Amino acid sequence: MMKNESRNVFRVERAPLSITILVLENASILCVASTIDPLRAANRIAGERLFDWRIVSIDRVPPRTTSGLPIAVDGAFDAMAADMLIVIGGFGTRDASSRPLLSTLRKCARAARSFGGVEAGSWLLARAGLLDGRRATTHWEDLEDFAAAFPSVDVRPDRYVIDGAAFTAGGASPIFDLMLHLIRSRLGMAVALDVASVFIYDQAHNAADTQPFVSLGRLEGYDERVAQAIRLMESRIDEPLSTAALAARTGVTTRTLETIFRKAIGETPGAYYQRLRLNAARRLVLDTRLPMADIAARTGFGSTASFSRAFSAAFGEAPTRLRTG
Repeated sequence: MMKNESRNVFRVERAPLSITILVLENASILCVASTIDPLRAANRIAGERLFDWRIVSIDRVPPRTTSGLPIAVDGAFDAMAADMLIVIGGFGTRDASSRPLLSTLRKCARAARSFGGVEAGSWLLARAGLLDGRRATTHWEDLEDFAAAFPSVDVRPDRYVIDGAAFTAGGASPIFDLMLHLIRSRLGMAVALDVASVFIYDQAHNAADTQPFVSLGRLEGYDERVAQAIRLMESRIDEPLSTAALAARTGVTTRTLETIFRKAIGETPGAYYQRLRLNAARRLVLDTRLPMADIAARTGFGSTASFSRAFSAAFGEAPTRLRTG
């Protein structure tokens, strides 16, 4: 554990907090905004700059986000002292592991009172050894691979995790929740509520809430039994349940489940389930180098051939062509 655990930033304190935000290439612009905008709003509401941040990139070049929009930076990432370090990563961050970068990251994290990773930023912290022996999370798509790559990290499926000086968040919505928690911890509930109100944000979650595969949102009039069935589906991507089994576990007949699904989603439970599994497979095809046989097994297909046929029918080309295209 770090020596600076007792200097944790998640506590009542009015003194300004200096923050270094390292944005990596192909990060999500929503993750960047969800990190910074709550702090900006808190400063405005408090009437003073209680959160003072600088945005940096590895090489001073504005990193391009997944949407194609670049993020303006204040300079290159260095070991300049800050109270808090936040690393925001996305596609490709898993492979970022140059020695100079990891060395600078360790120095900056050890000098900071608190450090953390957003989405794939957790991979960079773990590669630097900063999460060894700690609880941590990353985006739900990467949880299994993250746990396999870093056996010394206690990987959790939580929305966000704070373990001593380290914190990790699974994505844009979880980091927004974590920033609200930071504001509430330091400035009180009233300020945190005012910040949430600025963004008309009324769905704050607990840190330990599990990251869902499917974000249902606040759909007016959706049937809770549909949500329950979808949660069952996402928990059994690799070993799909039959519609009859889903219905039984949801407490309805098969016919009722099909009826409420058509009304809420516009398709049968079976069609939705297959689309859910194929979307998971598509992410694995594009974002990993896993063999097709492994992807087929992870997404509940009995053979590579049946997987390829279903994939081609859904996306218009075979998974092997999509990966090499």
